[in-house]
Amino acid sequence: MNEITIEVWGDFACWTMPAAKVERLTYPFPTPSAARGILSAIYSKPAEFYWQVNRIEVLAPIRYISFKRNEVKSKTSDKYLYTDEERTQRQTVALRDVRYRIAASIVPRSDFSGSETQLVDQALRRVRGGKAYMQPSLGQREFVAYFEESDNTRPPINDSLDAGLMVYDVFDLHDSAVRKKVQPRLSLFHAVMDHGVIQVPPYDSPEVLKGGAPC
Repeated sequence: MNEITIEVWGDFACWTMPAAKVERLTYPFPTPSAARGILSAIYSKPAEFYWQVNRIEVLAPIRYISFKRNEVKSKTSDKYLYTDEERTQRQTVALRDVRYRIAASIVPRSDFSGSETQLVDQALRRVRGGKAYMQPSLGQREFVAYFEESDNTRPPINDSLDAGLMVYDVFDLHDSAVRKKVQPRLSLFHAVMDHGVIQVPPYDSPEVLKGGAPC
């Protein structure tokens, strides 16, 4: 398959573990879902294809930073939200000075009548032109991600780490239906960083553990 490789970087990143949503605690490197989100912010046609992340490479040392932020405890609804009453301080453990290389392939839908080459060429034009549908982020919207096509000259870090079970994705990648309400479907995989490189199995691989029916 044609593979597209980009590098993304930024000042901060937070790939939040599901068990640490309130007091946010980051994974040591991005999840495949987060990498797919960055690529989809650059180029996305859900009815025609989905992004299959093949590999994530950590190019900068893994460094943590801890800080508190003012947030609100309630979600907005039809009523007014008084921030002075709802404000609270929450702890975030994030990563700083990050840089990653993401290698991914475009997987056309079964009913797509065009050519994969056409989709790849469109994606490369957007990457090379610095175009995006929305500004990519590194886990949270305020953590801006910058991107460019990778020349593959920068080596990954020389560290290895077994991160255990990690979120693979929160949606069924084969489900492209448009609905008023999303239908999450969590999947997991055993994430291992070998000398800075995380190999990501295909979504249909038995290495990807999927739940039952969509939530």
